[in-house]
Amino acid sequence: MAMQLGTDPSDEDGLMMDINTTPLIDVMLVLIIILIITIPAQLHAVNLDMPTTTPAAPKDPVVVRIDIDAQSQWRWNGKPIPNREELEAQLTQAAAQQPQPQLHIRAHGQARYEAAVTVLTTAQRLGLTQLGLVGNEQFAN
Repeated sequence: MAMQLGTDPSDEDGLMMDINTTPLIDVMLVLIIILIITIPAQLHAVNLDMPTTTPAAPKDPVVVRIDIDAQSQWRWNGKPIPNREELEAQLTQAAAQQPQPQLHIRAHGQARYEAAVTVLTTAQRLGLTQLGLVGNEQFAN
């Protein structure tokens, strides 16, 4: 039993096995024409005369080092601070400066937690925003 598909030219109901490539060629030609038209438009550059300015040299920020030693005593750039009122006075002066200095707080491992928290809370209350804890990598282990 064999099957014949469209081999008889007199058979009008037979299936046509050929692919009609005419629509495919038409679509490809349209795409080629579109690409030919649009590619040169993308390569055109618009020359603009922009104003030139010299950027201001970045200034190094003022850094204030607050050290807290093993006895929980504060030092402001190496100068001892005897009490909390003196610390608050120094931080008030720093908060009034424009731009505000960066506070680098470095606490000894044996210092009381209260000493570091006093510096942080006082600085926050006075509006100092540039705070950093320095030297904490020694406690990573």
